[in-house]
Amino acid sequence: MTAKEYLRKAYRLDQQIDSHVAELEHLRELSTRIQGSNFGERVSSTRGTEASYTRIIDKIADMQQRINAEIDTLVDLRAELDAAIGRVSDVDERLLLRYRYINNDSWGDIAKALNVSSRTVHRIHSSALQNFVIPNEGWHSLP
Repeated sequence: MTAKEYLRKAYRLDQQIDSHVAELEHLRELSTRIQGSNFGERVSSTRGTEASYTRIIDKIADMQQRINAEIDTLVDLRAELDAAIGRVSDVDERLLLRYRYINNDSWGDIAKALNVSSRTVHRIHSSALQNFVIPNEGWHSLP
């Protein structure tokens, strides 16, 4: 795994969480559209007798648990990334890595924050990736 791949894990996990939150909102929206059962009507079905809103509520609860677990993982990952970035000796490289991989800042925002040109930002980034040491223990199996 390259330094860049390792550093981008938090960003990717954050995107995954955002996707799951959007899915959760969709499930919540669906739960408000579910119609009640008509008990006067005889229903013949091979499906379970469980009401559709119960299945939706179960899916919502499962998704909330999944999101909470991913958020816990993200918090731990960011702490590990922060510690690993903190071991980079060059101040500009360390700042750039924090701006890019902890704050998810754009290249333009990083250039303004460091008061350098975009070309210099990319030069510092290249150097920072070469000097970054991936921790031995860590998040190699995360998405």
